[in-house]
Amino acid sequence: MAEVSAFGGGAHSALCDVAQPVALEAYIEAAAAALGGIDILINNASAFARDDTDGDWSAAFETDLMAAVRATRAALPWLSRSGDGAVVHIASISAFKPTPTTMPYGALKAAIAQLTTSQAFAFASQNVRVNAVAPGAVEFPGHFWERRRDQNDPTYARTVTKIPFGRLGHPDEIADAVLFMASPMARWITGQTLVVDGGQTLAP
Repeated sequence: MAEVSAFGGGAHSALCDVAQPVALEAYIEAAAAALGGIDILINNASAFARDDTDGDWSAAFETDLMAAVRATRAALPWLSRSGDGAVVHIASISAFKPTPTTMPYGALKAAIAQLTTSQAFAFASQNVRVNAVAPGAVEFPGHFWERRRDQNDPTYARTVTKIPFGRLGHPDEIADAVLFMASPMARWITGQTLVVDGGQTLAP
């Protein structure tokens, strides 16, 4: 928050379980009140549910999909008054390929890609753009990719070999793509899912 304030902007933060509809709606209301409205909404929550169990499927549905649906619905009155409202959902390249070891995650990220197109069409008349960014494998401190690397997990090496640039992505490379899609520079782009994976999906 201090970094945001240093650039002359306001900041607001609060804990919120986005899988809980009442809590999520209250969070959006509080954020709009604190910031004087909402111009941009980034939906980036994920349960990263992996197992083929009812519990994991339910977690993925409520956190990955319905949280994005509900947050967008709650923010829409402010986004439509913005004049250039923008929603960016965070999908995944898992939406576009089989994910047998993370079926709930992949399936619900695919749903996010479809949701993006439907919302974009529905909200265009209100001057609200809706896009998505689909990251590939991204490595950062404390993340499971870092742990796999440090443990010499063969999955890490196999993944790196599938990326033409020979490395995993960095968080700022995803953030830059999200910033572009949310900014006026992408003012004539809506309903699109931008893959940001260093060419990972190009590998046979």
